[in-house]
Amino acid sequence: MISTYPVVSGRYLINGDWKESNETSNIINPANKSEVIGKVGLCTEEIVNEAINAAANAFKLWSQSEIQDRVERMKAAAWELSKIIEENVSLFVRENGKTLVEAKKDLLRCVEVMNGGADELLKWWNPELLQGNQKVQVRRRARGVTAVITPWNSPMILTFKRVIPAVLAGNTVVVKPATNCPLTIMTCLKVVAEYFPPGVINIVTGSGKMIGDKLCSDSRVRTIAFVGSTQTGKDIMKKSSGNLQKVYMELGGNDPAIILEDANLDEEAIKRLRISILKAAGQVCSAIKRVYVQESRYVELVKKLKKEFERTVVGDGIQPDVTMGPLNNKAQYDYVNGLIERTEKAGANVITAGIQLNPEMWDQGYYILPTIVTGVDQQSEIVRAEQFGPVIPILPFSSIDEAIKLANDSEFGLRASVWTENEELAVEMADRLEAGAVFYNNHTIFSDLALDFPGLKESGVSRETRHCGLEFFADSYGFAN
Repeated sequence: MISTYPVVSGRYLINGDWKESNETSNIINPANKSEVIGKVGLCTEEIVNEAINAAANAFKLWSQSEIQDRVERMKAAAWELSKIIEENVSLFVRENGKTLVEAKKDLLRCVEVMNGGADELLKWWNPELLQGNQKVQVRRRARGVTAVITPWNSPMILTFKRVIPAVLAGNTVVVKPATNCPLTIMTCLKVVAEYFPPGVINIVTGSGKMIGDKLCSDSRVRTIAFVGSTQTGKDIMKKSSGNLQKVYMELGGNDPAIILEDANLDEEAIKRLRISILKAAGQVCSAIKRVYVQESRYVELVKKLKKEFERTVVGDGIQPDVTMGPLNNKAQYDYVNGLIERTEKAGANVITAGIQLNPEMWDQGYYILPTIVTGVDQQSEIVRAEQFGPVIPILPFSSIDEAIKLANDSEFGLRASVWTENEELAVEMADRLEAGAVFYNNHTIFSDLALDFPGLKESGVSRETRHCGLEFFADSYGFAN
Protein backbone atom coordinates (compact mmCIF):
# COMPACT_ATOMS: atom_id res chain seq x y z
CA MET A 1 0.00 0.00 0.00
CA ILE A 2 1.13 3.57 -0.69
CA SER A 3 1.27 5.51 2.57
CA THR A 4 1.43 8.99 1.04
CA TYR A 5 0.12 10.51 -2.16
CA PRO A 6 2.49 11.70 -4.92
CA VAL A 7 3.42 15.37 -4.57
CA VAL A 8 1.43 16.20 -7.72
CA SER A 9 -1.76 14.73 -6.27
CA GLY A 10 -4.66 17.17 -6.56
CA ARG A 11 -2.50 19.82 -8.21
CA TYR A 12 -2.08 21.43 -11.62
CA LEU A 13 0.88 23.19 -13.24
CA ILE A 14 0.75 26.70 -14.67
CA ASN A 15 3.72 28.90 -15.50
CA GLY A 16 6.09 26.82 -13.41
CA ASP A 17 3.91 26.78 -10.28
CA TRP A 18 2.15 23.70 -8.89
CA LYS A 19 -1.14 24.88 -7.46
CA GLU A 20 -3.66 23.14 -5.22
CA SER A 21 -7.04 22.52 -6.77
CA ASN A 22 -10.09 23.53 -4.74
CA GLU A 23 -11.99 20.46 -5.93
CA THR A 24 -10.64 16.96 -6.42
CA SER A 25 -11.80 13.40 -7.05
CA ASN A 26 -10.22 10.11 -6.01
CA ILE A 27 -7.98 7.98 -8.20
CA ILE A 28 -8.44 4.32 -7.34
CA ASN A 29 -6.38 1.20 -7.95
CA PRO A 30 -8.18 -0.89 -10.60
CA ALA A 31 -6.67 -4.02 -9.00
CA ASN A 32 -8.11 -3.10 -5.60
CA LYS A 33 -11.05 -0.71 -5.77
CA SER A 34 -10.81 0.10 -2.05
CA GLU A 35 -7.35 1.64 -2.43
CA VAL A 36 -7.14 5.36 -3.22
CA ILE A 37 -3.88 6.18 -5.00
CA GLY A 38 -4.23 9.93 -4.94
CA LYS A 39 -6.37 12.84 -6.05
CA VAL A 40 -6.97 14.52 -9.37
CA GLY A 41 -7.72 18.23 -9.44
CA LEU A 42 -10.89 19.44 -11.11
CA CYS A 43 -9.79 22.58 -12.90
CA THR A 44 -12.24 25.35 -13.78
CA GLU A 45 -12.58 27.21 -17.07
CA GLU A 46 -10.68 30.11 -15.51
CA ILE A 47 -7.76 27.83 -14.67
CA VAL A 48 -7.66 26.42 -18.21
CA ASN A 49 -7.66 29.95 -19.60
CA GLU A 50 -4.81 30.81 -17.23
CA ALA A 51 -2.84 27.85 -18.57
CA ILE A 52 -3.37 28.97 -22.18
CA ASN A 53 -2.27 32.48 -21.22
CA ALA A 54 0.90 31.15 -19.65
CA ALA A 55 1.68 29.00 -22.69
CA ALA A 56 0.99 31.85 -25.13
CA ASN A 57 3.26 34.24 -23.22
CA ALA A 58 6.06 31.68 -22.88
CA PHE A 59 5.88 30.91 -26.61
CA LYS A 60 7.20 34.36 -27.54
CA LEU A 61 10.64 33.62 -26.13
CA TRP A 62 10.76 29.82 -26.32
CA SER A 63 10.00 29.78 -30.05
CA GLN A 64 13.08 31.97 -30.60
CA SER A 65 15.40 29.82 -28.48
CA GLU A 66 18.51 28.26 -29.98
CA ILE A 67 18.17 24.69 -31.23
CA GLN A 68 21.24 23.59 -29.29
CA ASP A 69 19.74 25.03 -26.11
CA ARG A 70 16.57 22.98 -26.59
CA VAL A 71 18.59 19.83 -27.21
CA GLU A 72 20.76 20.33 -24.14
CA ARG A 73 17.78 21.00 -21.90
CA MET A 74 15.97 17.90 -23.19
CA LYS A 75 19.01 15.66 -22.76
CA ALA A 76 19.51 16.90 -19.21
CA ALA A 77 15.83 16.35 -18.41
CA ALA A 78 15.99 12.83 -19.86
CA TRP A 79 18.96 11.99 -17.66
CA GLU A 80 17.15 13.27 -14.58
CA LEU A 81 13.98 11.39 -15.47
CA SER A 82 15.91 8.15 -15.98
CA LYS A 83 16.98 8.31 -12.33
CA ILE A 84 13.41 8.15 -11.00
CA ILE A 85 11.96 5.51 -13.35
CA GLU A 86 12.37 2.61 -10.95
CA GLU A 87 10.69 4.37 -8.04
CA ASN A 88 7.64 5.29 -10.13
CA VAL A 89 6.92 1.93 -11.73
CA SER A 90 4.71 0.82 -8.84
CA LEU A 91 2.75 4.10 -8.94
CA PHE A 92 2.03 3.55 -12.62
CA VAL A 93 0.94 -0.05 -12.01
CA ARG A 94 -1.39 1.01 -9.20
CA GLU A 95 -3.18 3.76 -11.09
CA ASN A 96 -3.24 2.12 -14.51
CA GLY A 97 -3.44 -1.65 -14.00
CA LYS A 98 -0.50 -2.67 -16.20
CA THR A 99 1.94 -5.33 -15.08
CA LEU A 100 5.35 -4.40 -13.69
CA VAL A 101 7.02 -5.38 -16.97
CA GLU A 102 4.59 -3.35 -19.09
CA ALA A 103 4.78 -0.32 -16.81
CA LYS A 104 8.57 -0.19 -16.67
CA LYS A 105 8.83 -0.59 -20.43
CA ASP A 106 6.47 2.37 -20.97
CA LEU A 107 8.44 4.59 -18.58
CA LEU A 108 11.76 3.73 -20.19
CA ARG A 109 10.32 4.50 -23.61
CA CYS A 110 9.57 8.03 -22.41
CA VAL A 111 13.27 8.59 -21.76
CA GLU A 112 14.01 7.08 -25.16
CA VAL A 113 11.61 9.51 -26.84
CA MET A 114 13.32 12.46 -25.14
CA ASN A 115 16.83 11.46 -26.20
CA GLY A 116 15.73 10.33 -29.65
CA GLY A 117 13.71 13.49 -30.26
CA ALA A 118 16.65 15.69 -29.32
CA ASP A 119 18.90 13.82 -31.75
CA GLU A 120 16.30 14.01 -34.52
CA LEU A 121 15.87 17.77 -34.02
CA LEU A 122 19.51 18.37 -34.90
CA LYS A 123 19.09 16.36 -38.11
CA TRP A 124 15.70 17.68 -39.18
CA TRP A 125 15.60 21.37 -38.24
CA ASN A 126 18.35 22.56 -40.57
CA PRO A 127 17.13 24.24 -43.79
CA GLU A 128 16.70 21.89 -46.74
CA LEU A 129 17.70 23.08 -50.23
CA LEU A 130 15.33 21.95 -52.99
CA GLN A 131 16.69 21.05 -56.40
CA GLY A 132 15.48 23.16 -59.32
CA ASN A 133 16.01 26.30 -61.42
CA GLN A 134 15.43 28.59 -58.44
CA LYS A 135 17.23 28.47 -55.11
CA VAL A 136 14.52 27.48 -52.62
CA GLN A 137 15.05 26.55 -49.01
CA VAL A 138 12.56 24.66 -46.86
CA ARG A 139 12.74 26.13 -43.38
CA ARG A 140 10.88 25.32 -40.17
CA ARG A 141 9.32 27.34 -37.40
CA ALA A 142 7.24 26.63 -34.32
CA ARG A 143 3.46 26.82 -34.59
CA GLY A 144 2.33 28.14 -31.19
CA VAL A 145 0.46 26.73 -28.22
CA THR A 146 -0.11 22.97 -28.48
CA ALA A 147 -2.89 21.13 -26.63
CA VAL A 148 -1.99 17.53 -25.76
CA ILE A 149 -4.98 15.40 -24.73
CA THR A 150 -4.16 11.78 -23.91
CA PRO A 151 -6.04 8.65 -22.73
CA TRP A 152 -5.84 6.27 -19.79
CA ASN A 153 -4.79 3.09 -21.58
CA SER A 154 -1.13 3.90 -22.44
CA PRO A 155 -0.84 7.37 -20.98
CA MET A 156 2.92 7.65 -20.52
CA ILE A 157 4.26 6.92 -23.99
CA LEU A 158 1.27 8.50 -25.75
CA THR A 159 1.77 11.73 -23.81
CA PHE A 160 5.54 11.91 -24.20
CA LYS A 161 5.37 11.15 -27.95
CA ARG A 162 3.44 14.42 -28.29
CA VAL A 163 4.74 16.72 -25.57
CA ILE A 164 8.43 16.11 -26.33
CA PRO A 165 8.45 16.85 -30.09
CA ALA A 166 6.11 19.80 -29.56
CA VAL A 167 8.49 21.39 -27.04
CA LEU A 168 11.59 20.55 -29.07
CA ALA A 169 10.04 22.23 -32.12
CA GLY A 170 9.72 25.45 -30.11
CA ASN A 171 6.10 25.23 -29.05
CA THR A 172 4.61 25.51 -25.60
CA VAL A 173 2.08 22.97 -24.36
CA VAL A 174 -1.05 22.61 -22.27
CA VAL A 175 -1.34 18.95 -21.29
CA LYS A 176 -4.64 17.34 -20.31
CA PRO A 177 -4.03 13.80 -18.98
CA ALA A 178 -6.80 11.27 -18.40
CA THR A 179 -8.74 12.01 -15.21
CA ASN A 180 -8.49 8.50 -13.78
CA CYS A 181 -4.78 7.96 -14.52
CA PRO A 182 -2.78 11.24 -14.36
CA LEU A 183 -0.33 10.83 -11.48
CA THR A 184 2.64 9.14 -13.14
CA ILE A 185 2.43 11.47 -16.14
CA MET A 186 2.41 14.50 -13.89
CA THR A 187 5.19 13.15 -11.67
CA CYS A 188 7.42 12.60 -14.69
CA LEU A 189 6.50 15.84 -16.44
CA LYS A 190 7.28 17.67 -13.19
CA VAL A 191 10.88 16.56 -13.61
CA VAL A 192 10.93 17.52 -17.29
CA ALA A 193 9.26 20.92 -16.81
CA GLU A 194 11.94 22.03 -14.37
CA TYR A 195 14.47 22.04 -17.22
CA PHE A 196 12.46 24.48 -19.34
CA PRO A 197 11.35 28.07 -18.83
CA PRO A 198 8.09 28.61 -16.89
CA GLY A 199 5.03 28.27 -19.10
CA VAL A 200 6.62 25.95 -21.66
CA ILE A 201 4.87 22.97 -20.04
CA ASN A 202 1.51 23.43 -18.32
CA ILE A 203 -0.84 20.72 -17.01
CA VAL A 204 -4.57 20.95 -16.33
CA THR A 205 -6.83 18.15 -15.12
CA GLY A 206 -10.53 17.52 -14.76
CA SER A 207 -13.49 17.43 -17.13
CA GLY A 208 -12.41 16.23 -20.55
CA LYS A 209 -15.36 17.88 -22.26
CA MET A 210 -14.95 21.27 -20.63
CA ILE A 211 -11.18 21.40 -21.07
CA GLY A 212 -11.43 20.07 -24.62
CA ASP A 213 -14.02 22.70 -25.50
CA LYS A 214 -11.84 25.48 -24.09
CA LEU A 215 -8.72 24.32 -25.92
CA CYS A 216 -10.56 23.88 -29.22
CA SER A 217 -12.28 27.26 -29.07
CA ASP A 218 -9.23 29.37 -28.19
CA SER A 219 -7.53 30.86 -31.25
CA ARG A 220 -4.16 30.91 -29.46
CA VAL A 221 -4.10 27.11 -29.49
CA ARG A 222 -2.69 26.29 -32.92
CA THR A 223 -2.27 22.51 -32.68
CA ILE A 224 -4.33 19.81 -31.00
CA ALA A 225 -2.71 16.42 -30.44
CA PHE A 226 -5.38 13.97 -29.30
CA VAL A 227 -5.39 10.25 -28.59
CA GLY A 228 -8.70 8.62 -27.77
CA SER A 229 -11.99 7.46 -29.15
CA THR A 230 -13.07 8.10 -32.71
CA GLN A 231 -16.27 9.82 -31.59
CA THR A 232 -14.37 12.27 -29.39
CA GLY A 233 -11.97 12.85 -32.26
CA LYS A 234 -14.89 13.78 -34.50
CA ASP A 235 -16.17 16.20 -31.87
CA ILE A 236 -12.74 17.84 -31.64
CA MET A 237 -12.60 18.17 -35.44
CA LYS A 238 -15.90 20.03 -35.42
CA LYS A 239 -14.97 22.32 -32.54
CA SER A 240 -11.50 23.11 -33.87
CA SER A 241 -12.76 23.97 -37.36
CA GLY A 242 -13.72 27.48 -36.28
CA ASN A 243 -10.07 28.38 -35.77
CA LEU A 244 -8.68 26.00 -38.41
CA GLN A 245 -6.44 24.43 -35.80
CA LYS A 246 -4.05 21.74 -36.91
CA VAL A 247 -5.17 18.38 -35.57
CA TYR A 248 -3.03 15.31 -35.02
CA MET A 249 -5.15 12.35 -33.91
CA GLU A 250 -4.65 8.71 -33.09
CA LEU A 251 -8.12 7.22 -32.74
CA GLY A 252 -9.78 3.83 -32.45
CA GLY A 253 -8.80 0.57 -34.05
CA ASN A 254 -10.20 -2.87 -34.79
CA ASP A 255 -7.03 -4.52 -36.01
CA PRO A 256 -7.30 -7.74 -38.03
CA ALA A 257 -4.74 -10.54 -38.08
CA ILE A 258 -4.86 -12.82 -41.15
CA ILE A 259 -3.40 -16.29 -40.68
CA LEU A 260 -2.79 -18.16 -43.91
CA GLU A 261 -2.70 -21.90 -44.52
CA ASP A 262 1.11 -22.06 -44.53
CA ALA A 263 1.56 -19.98 -41.36
CA ASN A 264 4.03 -21.25 -38.79
CA LEU A 265 1.96 -21.82 -35.65
CA ASP A 266 4.75 -23.06 -33.43
CA GLU A 267 5.02 -22.15 -29.75
CA GLU A 268 6.88 -18.93 -30.39
CA ALA A 269 4.39 -17.72 -33.01
CA ILE A 270 1.43 -18.46 -30.74
CA LYS A 271 3.16 -16.57 -27.94
CA ARG A 272 3.57 -13.54 -30.23
CA LEU A 273 -0.08 -13.82 -31.16
CA ARG A 274 -1.11 -13.95 -27.50
CA ILE A 275 0.98 -10.91 -26.59
CA SER A 276 -0.48 -8.99 -29.54
CA ILE A 277 -4.00 -9.73 -28.29
CA LEU A 278 -3.61 -9.45 -24.51
CA LYS A 279 -1.01 -6.71 -23.97
CA ALA A 280 -2.33 -4.28 -21.37
CA ALA A 281 -5.37 -6.58 -21.02
CA GLY A 282 -6.28 -5.82 -24.64
CA GLN A 283 -6.59 -2.08 -23.90
CA VAL A 284 -4.38 -0.99 -26.79
CA CYS A 285 -5.62 0.72 -29.95
CA SER A 286 -3.23 -1.33 -32.06
CA ALA A 287 -3.84 -4.72 -30.41
CA ILE A 288 -5.25 -7.58 -32.48
CA LYS A 289 -9.02 -7.47 -32.12
CA ARG A 290 -10.09 -9.85 -34.91
CA VAL A 291 -8.40 -13.04 -36.11
CA TYR A 292 -9.15 -14.50 -39.55
CA VAL A 293 -7.62 -17.93 -40.12
CA GLN A 294 -7.68 -20.14 -43.21
CA GLU A 295 -10.32 -22.78 -42.53
CA SER A 296 -7.86 -25.70 -42.78
CA ARG A 297 -5.98 -24.30 -39.73
CA TYR A 298 -9.01 -23.05 -37.79
CA VAL A 299 -9.38 -25.88 -35.26
CA GLU A 300 -5.63 -26.02 -34.71
CA LEU A 301 -5.35 -22.29 -34.04
CA VAL A 302 -8.25 -22.20 -31.58
CA LYS A 303 -6.79 -25.15 -29.67
CA LYS A 304 -3.27 -23.70 -29.52
CA LEU A 305 -4.38 -20.18 -28.60
CA LYS A 306 -6.62 -21.54 -25.83
CA LYS A 307 -3.67 -23.49 -24.43
CA GLU A 308 -1.53 -20.33 -24.55
CA PHE A 309 -4.26 -18.26 -22.86
CA GLU A 310 -4.45 -20.87 -20.09
CA ARG A 311 -0.91 -19.90 -19.06
CA THR A 312 -1.91 -16.26 -18.51
CA VAL A 313 -1.75 -15.28 -14.84
CA VAL A 314 -4.33 -12.59 -14.12
CA GLY A 315 -4.14 -10.44 -11.02
CA ASP A 316 -2.70 -7.32 -9.44
CA GLY A 317 0.09 -6.16 -11.75
CA ILE A 318 2.27 -5.28 -8.76
CA GLN A 319 2.80 -9.01 -8.24
CA PRO A 320 5.80 -10.22 -10.28
CA ASP A 321 4.09 -13.46 -11.36
CA VAL A 322 1.18 -11.64 -13.00
CA THR A 323 1.22 -11.53 -16.81
CA MET A 324 -2.07 -9.64 -17.28
CA GLY A 325 -3.59 -7.03 -15.00
CA PRO A 326 -7.13 -5.70 -14.60
CA LEU A 327 -9.03 -3.37 -16.88
CA ASN A 328 -8.44 0.24 -16.00
CA ASN A 329 -11.87 1.45 -14.95
CA LYS A 330 -15.42 0.44 -14.20
CA ALA A 331 -16.90 1.82 -17.42
CA GLN A 332 -14.55 -0.27 -19.57
CA TYR A 333 -15.01 -3.32 -17.33
CA ASP A 334 -18.79 -3.09 -17.60
CA TYR A 335 -18.63 -2.58 -21.37
CA VAL A 336 -16.42 -5.62 -22.02
CA ASN A 337 -18.42 -7.86 -19.67
CA GLY A 338 -21.64 -6.74 -21.33
CA LEU A 339 -20.20 -7.40 -24.77
CA ILE A 340 -19.22 -10.94 -23.77
CA GLU A 341 -22.63 -11.62 -22.21
CA ARG A 342 -24.52 -10.36 -25.27
CA THR A 343 -22.30 -12.41 -27.56
CA GLU A 344 -22.91 -15.58 -25.56
CA LYS A 345 -26.67 -14.98 -25.46
CA ALA A 346 -26.62 -14.63 -29.26
CA GLY A 347 -25.36 -18.23 -29.51
CA ALA A 348 -21.60 -17.82 -29.81
CA ASN A 349 -19.13 -20.19 -28.19
CA VAL A 350 -17.30 -18.30 -25.43
CA ILE A 351 -14.11 -19.90 -24.10
CA THR A 352 -12.47 -18.42 -20.99
CA ALA A 353 -8.97 -19.40 -19.95
CA GLY A 354 -6.25 -18.26 -17.59
CA ILE A 355 -5.22 -18.40 -13.95
CA GLN A 356 -6.69 -16.25 -11.20
CA LEU A 357 -3.69 -15.36 -9.04
CA ASN A 358 -5.82 -14.53 -6.00
CA PRO A 359 -9.37 -15.88 -6.43
CA GLU A 360 -10.42 -14.47 -3.06
CA MET A 361 -9.53 -10.94 -4.29
CA TRP A 362 -11.03 -11.37 -7.76
CA ASP A 363 -14.11 -9.24 -7.15
CA GLN A 364 -12.01 -6.45 -5.63
CA GLY A 365 -10.58 -5.51 -9.02
CA TYR A 366 -11.71 -5.05 -12.62
CA TYR A 367 -10.52 -8.49 -13.66
CA ILE A 368 -11.60 -10.43 -16.75
CA LEU A 369 -10.02 -13.71 -17.85
CA PRO A 370 -8.73 -13.99 -21.43
CA THR A 371 -11.64 -14.98 -23.66
CA ILE A 372 -11.84 -16.60 -27.11
CA VAL A 373 -15.07 -16.33 -29.09
CA THR A 374 -15.99 -18.67 -31.95
CA GLY A 375 -19.20 -19.31 -33.85
CA VAL A 376 -19.67 -15.66 -34.84
CA ASP A 377 -19.82 -13.98 -38.23
CA GLN A 378 -18.66 -10.68 -39.69
CA GLN A 379 -21.78 -8.83 -38.57
CA SER A 380 -21.55 -9.92 -34.93
CA GLU A 381 -21.11 -7.09 -32.44
CA ILE A 382 -17.95 -8.69 -31.05
CA VAL A 383 -16.39 -8.50 -34.53
CA ARG A 384 -17.60 -5.02 -35.48
CA ALA A 385 -16.79 -3.33 -32.17
CA GLU A 386 -13.47 -2.21 -30.74
CA GLN A 387 -13.59 -4.51 -27.72
CA PHE A 388 -10.67 -2.91 -25.84
CA GLY A 389 -10.43 -5.87 -23.51
CA PRO A 390 -8.98 -9.41 -23.28
CA VAL A 391 -11.47 -10.96 -25.70
CA ILE A 392 -10.83 -12.11 -29.27
CA PRO A 393 -13.18 -13.44 -31.97
CA ILE A 394 -11.73 -16.02 -34.38
CA LEU A 395 -13.33 -16.50 -37.81
CA PRO A 396 -12.43 -18.91 -40.65
CA PHE A 397 -12.00 -17.89 -44.29
CA SER A 398 -11.63 -19.90 -47.48
CA SER A 399 -9.64 -17.65 -49.82
CA ILE A 400 -7.19 -14.74 -49.61
CA ASP A 401 -9.65 -12.48 -51.42
CA GLU A 402 -12.27 -13.28 -48.78
CA ALA A 403 -9.81 -12.61 -45.95
CA ILE A 404 -8.88 -9.20 -47.33
CA LYS A 405 -12.52 -8.31 -47.86
CA LEU A 406 -13.36 -9.24 -44.26
CA ALA A 407 -10.33 -7.44 -42.84
CA ASN A 408 -11.19 -4.24 -44.74
CA ASP A 409 -14.85 -4.41 -43.73
CA SER A 410 -14.52 -1.94 -40.87
CA GLU A 411 -14.70 1.79 -40.34
CA PHE A 412 -11.28 1.51 -38.70
CA GLY A 413 -7.89 1.13 -40.36
CA LEU A 414 -5.16 1.40 -37.77
CA ARG A 415 -2.92 -1.69 -38.02
CA ALA A 416 -3.11 -5.20 -39.53
CA SER A 417 -0.90 -8.26 -39.72
CA VAL A 418 -0.32 -11.14 -42.14
CA TRP A 419 0.96 -14.49 -40.87
CA THR A 420 2.51 -16.67 -43.58
CA GLU A 421 5.84 -18.19 -44.63
CA ASN A 422 5.56 -16.39 -47.98
CA GLU A 423 6.89 -12.86 -47.47
CA GLU A 424 6.26 -11.88 -51.11
CA LEU A 425 2.60 -12.81 -50.70
CA ALA A 426 2.46 -10.87 -47.43
CA VAL A 427 3.67 -7.74 -49.24
CA GLU A 428 1.04 -8.22 -51.97
CA MET A 429 -1.66 -8.54 -49.32
CA ALA A 430 -0.35 -5.50 -47.43
CA ASP A 431 -0.86 -3.42 -50.57
CA ARG A 432 -4.55 -4.37 -50.46
CA LEU A 433 -5.18 -3.99 -46.73
CA GLU A 434 -6.68 -0.72 -45.52
CA ALA A 435 -4.38 -0.08 -42.59
CA GLY A 436 -1.81 2.51 -41.62
CA ALA A 437 0.77 -0.22 -41.03
CA VAL A 438 0.92 -3.94 -41.76
CA PHE A 439 3.16 -6.28 -39.78
CA TYR A 440 4.59 -9.60 -40.97
CA ASN A 441 4.26 -12.59 -38.61
CA ASN A 442 3.83 -10.22 -35.70
CA HIS A 443 1.53 -7.42 -34.55
CA THR A 444 3.39 -4.86 -32.51
CA ILE A 445 4.80 -1.33 -32.53
CA PHE A 446 7.78 0.01 -34.45
CA SER A 447 10.94 -0.72 -32.48
CA ASP A 448 12.34 2.62 -33.65
CA LEU A 449 10.19 5.17 -31.83
CA ALA A 450 11.19 7.85 -34.35
CA LEU A 451 8.93 6.08 -36.85
CA ASP A 452 5.16 6.20 -36.96
CA PHE A 453 2.38 5.80 -39.49
CA PRO A 454 -1.15 7.17 -39.30
CA GLY A 455 -4.30 5.12 -39.22
CA LEU A 456 -6.66 5.19 -42.19
CA LYS A 457 -10.39 5.87 -42.31
CA GLU A 458 -11.67 6.56 -38.77
CA SER A 459 -8.46 5.53 -37.04
CA GLY A 460 -6.62 8.81 -37.23
CA VAL A 461 -5.65 12.08 -38.85
CA SER A 462 -1.94 12.67 -39.44
CA ARG A 463 0.89 11.62 -41.76
CA GLU A 464 3.81 9.26 -41.51
CA THR A 465 6.84 10.49 -39.62
CA ARG A 466 10.50 9.59 -39.51
CA HIS A 467 11.53 12.23 -36.98
CA CYS A 468 9.77 11.49 -33.67
CA GLY A 469 6.75 13.54 -34.74
CA LEU A 470 8.57 16.85 -35.09
CA GLU A 471 6.83 17.40 -38.44
CA PHE A 472 3.44 17.61 -36.74
CA PHE A 473 4.46 20.46 -34.48
CA ALA A 474 6.22 22.81 -36.87
CA ASP A 475 5.28 24.74 -39.98
CA SER A 476 7.45 24.44 -43.06
CA TYR A 477 7.88 27.48 -45.25
CA GLY A 478 9.85 28.28 -48.38
CA PHE A 479 12.57 30.90 -48.68
CA ALA A 480 13.33 31.71 -52.31
CA ASN A 481 15.75 33.97 -54.14
